[in-house]
Amino acid sequence: MSTALDHLASDSRIWIYGAERALTPDEVTTIRTRLQDFVANWVSHRQELTAAADILHQRFLVIAVDESKAEASGCSIDGSVHFIQELGAELGIDFFNRMRFSYRDAKGHIHTVSREEFKSLYEQGKLENDTIVFDPLVKELGELRQIFERPLEDSWHSRMV
Repeated sequence: MSTALDHLASDSRIWIYGAERALTPDEVTTIRTRLQDFVANWVSHRQELTAAADILHQRFLVIAVDESKAEASGCSIDGSVHFIQELGAELGIDFFNRMRFSYRDAKGHIHTVSREEFKSLYEQGKLENDTIVFDPLVKELGELRQIFERPLEDSWHSRMV
């Protein structure tokens, strides 16, 4: 069963996959459609999962499952990972490089850079403690809603600079 992200409980489990660049409008349309089809048919041990998926900021794929009725099993999670890998391969987009950091510049534009470039930008004063960063490691939908975007100084990113 597929529902909108904002209709799932705050403690719903999530997975976030970030692209190395902004997705084009055509890519967003294609990916969103494929994500919706995937979660509509996502099962765990033959039980339908209450799940939703979306793309945030033309860059972050989010898959969520409300585990109050049925938990996502190892096999169902593996299935979602394979789905994202296949989707990325088809579109030529790497959604699995966890050594990229995304942030908002002073004008509100989102950038994604390597860990080394992130550190260098901070050292050059181009990123500051109040720069908004994105945390793709949040685990629940409530965290996504509250702390996915937060100041650098309040995130684990601060350990990298």
